[in-house]
Amino acid sequence: MTLRFPALLLAAFAGALALSGSALATPAKEAPWLPEAAAYRLTLFLGNLEPLPWDDVEAAWSEPHRNSHFSFGALARLDEDSDVKPDKLMDAITSEDRHAVFTEATRLIALRLEEELDRAIAAEGPATAQRAVREARELYRAFADGIAAADSEASKRIGRAWLELASSAGSPGLLGAGTTPTSTEAMATARAVISDYLADNYLPDTFTTRRTLSALPETAVLSGRSVEVPPSLPPGSDIFDQDPLPLLVLNFEEQGIDETDLPLVAYGDMLFDSAQIFGSPARDIGIACSTCHNRSDVNQRLFIPGASHQPGAIDVDGAFFNPIFNDRRDDPIDIPSLRGLRFTGPYGRDGRFASLRDFSRNVIVNEFAGEEPTPFMLDALVAYMLEFDFLPNAMLTVDGRLTSAAPEGARRGEAIFNRPFAGLSDRSCASCHVPDANFLDRQAHDIGSVAQVYEGARAGALDTPTLLGTVYTAPYFHDGSLPTLAAVVDWFDEAKSLGLTEADRDDLTAYLEAVGAADEPYEAFGSENTAFRLAFSELTTFASTLDTLIPQRDAEHILLLVDTVAADLAADASTMSNLAARPDVYALAKGLEEVGAAVRDEDWVAAEASWSAFKSDANAIDERAF
Repeated sequence: MTLRFPALLLAAFAGALALSGSALATPAKEAPWLPEAAAYRLTLFLGNLEPLPWDDVEAAWSEPHRNSHFSFGALARLDEDSDVKPDKLMDAITSEDRHAVFTEATRLIALRLEEELDRAIAAEGPATAQRAVREARELYRAFADGIAAADSEASKRIGRAWLELASSAGSPGLLGAGTTPTSTEAMATARAVISDYLADNYLPDTFTTRRTLSALPETAVLSGRSVEVPPSLPPGSDIFDQDPLPLLVLNFEEQGIDETDLPLVAYGDMLFDSAQIFGSPARDIGIACSTCHNRSDVNQRLFIPGASHQPGAIDVDGAFFNPIFNDRRDDPIDIPSLRGLRFTGPYGRDGRFASLRDFSRNVIVNEFAGEEPTPFMLDALVAYMLEFDFLPNAMLTVDGRLTSAAPEGARRGEAIFNRPFAGLSDRSCASCHVPDANFLDRQAHDIGSVAQVYEGARAGALDTPTLLGTVYTAPYFHDGSLPTLAAVVDWFDEAKSLGLTEADRDDLTAYLEAVGAADEPYEAFGSENTAFRLAFSELTTFASTLDTLIPQRDAEHILLLVDTVAADLAADASTMSNLAARPDVYALAKGLEEVGAAVRDEDWVAAEASWSAFKSDANAIDERAF
């Protein structure tokens, strides 16, 4: 079997990107990566982590990356469809020689690219030539951002060469009509532009040892110039919102209060959704608080190779987000839900932060390398998060007792939950997960779920998590090691010698499922409540705080808001189903940028005028588009 495939198309987000600039917080989806190119990009990413995860580097080449469009990895692809041999690369990985791995991986991609160009030139017909050109160009993606960052003129020149290659490869036409022949001479001329650059930069005799692995061309490294390649996530990453979207329950909304009447809360809502409060690389790739804690809950699809061991987990104190905060331990944690946050302190998996304010600052400054937040920013962020409420559950009273809506098995399980066990030192499950205290005791306990890292270590105590809403936050335990609530019951039964019968385990599981359930766990979309309308409403609510900030002449916090909201408005416009209204939303984003421009110029009259125009236009769009 020959492992070949059709062209891979990159989705266009030109309109959104034109307005977004560096402030874009909404990530754009990439086209699928070819297996070899994906393995190379993963190798660069993993090679910059400390300690370097060598097993993951080997897997990057031997296995398809997570969510790959292909069922085979790079080595299988090379074995079936290439004369380029990976032996030197695999030897370098085995010997854990970082520089040799970079050298051989870079050579391999460059040689594969040349191999496809050879095939294109030698092709007997336009269809075969076009396919080879497409695959060569997809392999070139592995180097493209490095070339663009270091040598924009070369990037443009090579871009024109790719266009010339594609056009001179000819076309097979459609049903025999419109066939155009291949121009081998024109192809060879265009190919030379690409090959000459590869020879100088990706196929030199030796490569300079690099502190940071990247796709920068060798001539740029030798020049000694400081060149920054924009941060990016490796293939297999997923930082998009989960689907279905969790329902957000806010205390003030349940009381009938409009968020636009709570400017501090609304500003905190914006900060929670803004990548701008973090440092690079999180800011540049669009990671915000809401990326992990999707609508106050858990983003169960989030995954970053080298920082996640499974979806819904992240190592926030590893090398990627903030090297100075790197604890050099491979310890990703299961992302916790933030629902009911005002009831769940202390904060952090081990309860190390007594206040939500201190916890939030640690996330911004230490975990994600952001600048020191202002007191107003912390006030706003905390004010917003304290409004997160638990999901309503008709099977549970407010003091934690089951109602008549709960199934019979859950009722039997409730009795087991409150029964003392010798294996729990004559305490019950309810001793820690106190039903009338939101199934919390606000203490940390060492239940034996954390492996002892050295003799006498006392690092296993973890904060008691609530059981409310847990049906929707699988997997369980701090490391996400237990996939179901039934597995949690089994673990406690075995680890603590509870002596439960099979029926007991079933009933206790039914109880946990009843306690952790919700009447409406997910956002209900329809013709009236569309995904874009929800996003539009949120963003215009964020902007409403300008009614308070502009009169106060608070330039710093105004600019943070407009940079975030204008970019997200433009990005979300690209997803609108109402195409006729899309230009209006782009114009609205531009209007908010004008507010920012006036503030930067300290022209407060113009800022107020632009803000008034924005509000008028937003109301008009809301009436027309929805």
